[in-house]
Amino acid sequence: MKTVYIAMSADLITPGHVNIVQEARTLGEVVIGLLTDDAIAGYQRLPYMEYEQRKVVMENIVGVKEVVPQETLDYIPNLKKIKPDYVLHRDDWNTGVLRETRQRVIDTLKQWGGELIEPQYLTGVTSTSLNRAIREVGTTPQMRMGMLKRMLEVSPLIRIIEAHSGLTGLIAETARVECDNGVREFDGIWMSSLTDSAVKAKPDIEYVDITSRMNTVSDILETTTKPIIYDGDTGGFAEHFVFMVRTLERLGVSAVIIEDKIGLKKNSLFGTDVEQIQDDIEHFAHKVTCGKHAQVTDDFMIIARIESLILKAGMDDALARAQAYIDAGVDGIMIHSKESTAHEVLAFCKEYATFDDRVPLVTVPSTYSNTTEDELAEAGVRIVIYANQLLRSAYPAMVDVARSILRNGRAAEAEDRCMPIKDIIGLIPERGMEPSLARGPRLAAKASTKRVQVNDISTRDSL
Repeated sequence: MKTVYIAMSADLITPGHVNIVQEARTLGEVVIGLLTDDAIAGYQRLPYMEYEQRKVVMENIVGVKEVVPQETLDYIPNLKKIKPDYVLHRDDWNTGVLRETRQRVIDTLKQWGGELIEPQYLTGVTSTSLNRAIREVGTTPQMRMGMLKRMLEVSPLIRIIEAHSGLTGLIAETARVECDNGVREFDGIWMSSLTDSAVKAKPDIEYVDITSRMNTVSDILETTTKPIIYDGDTGGFAEHFVFMVRTLERLGVSAVIIEDKIGLKKNSLFGTDVEQIQDDIEHFAHKVTCGKHAQVTDDFMIIARIESLILKAGMDDALARAQAYIDAGVDGIMIHSKESTAHEVLAFCKEYATFDDRVPLVTVPSTYSNTTEDELAEAGVRIVIYANQLLRSAYPAMVDVARSILRNGRAAEAEDRCMPIKDIIGLIPERGMEPSLARGPRLAAKASTKRVQVNDISTRDSL
């Protein structure tokens, strides 16, 4: 029997997956190269099912002889090991980021006279439409809460952006761009106390109570499926913090970040220009421990935000606090700085890398915005939070439009800076009315197939 190799993520199984397996069966024994969570997270959002769960599903599809892990998007290591007679991939990778991958597959198969077969794309229910439907329906608190820890297991860097309303949550959920190495999107949402207070026209001093903030969290939960990190300010009294942890955990929030300060909360970016008091190490560590004991699940995370660099307490103090908070049980360390460059943060990262026991590092590059994600990741940072950019960009735009209307006595001059009203109305679909699924599945007839004989140089050169 000849061997047929198919690489897939197989997170949401559709008729298209089944059809391509059945077509492969007519050619030989089917081996599925199942992309690992690490491989998938490198180019798109984390799969809903873990690798072992997806493997069980694929092993039980009729016609699949074997399922093997494909560790990267690159087929070549598995192809050289298996030396299949055929590779099947639908005909949608001739352009874009997968074009080079396709050519490498062709060149590798040529070494033993293998053949690339490209069935035409099947219309009907697709993984993309199912993903849209899942976003429309939503997710469960338990599934959402555990996603952040899963991402930390497989992603070198997690990208988070703030949201302060259901609408901005929708932006965080759906914003995506095509890059050279795949699709780039935000991995989760930062529920900022600063921006939540600002949209309510209240000062950022923990004046907005937890009930009001939970209403905002609820609005964001309604429009999103991605993990949420909650800005817990100081966490309040330890006795109060345990209830915050329980509430957030019950809602499905993935993590809370609390800062090691006491007294009336003042925004950290004021630094030493206003009076801010850093908490005792022992007292803050006790608060962390109380929060950890209050957890019901292992998925929820408590992250300690260290203010030593903000308050000019020095690098040694920041490092000592990091070690103490890790000993107290924190799941992550956020190192904060208000410098215009990342030199302080990078210096902390270098020293932190020498710790025997480490937890994921978090940074918020609000003031050192020239620093790239790649630079931070190379220094050991695991989570980057864009903490206030959506609000900061929206406010000037709204003021500009308001002034234009006042200046001109009409709205016409502002129209090119506004979304069409029809787009606003259609921005958020009604529940249960996802168009691609409302009409029901329409399974295509068996698609026609194009074969590429890779040991035929003239055919290969014409691709």
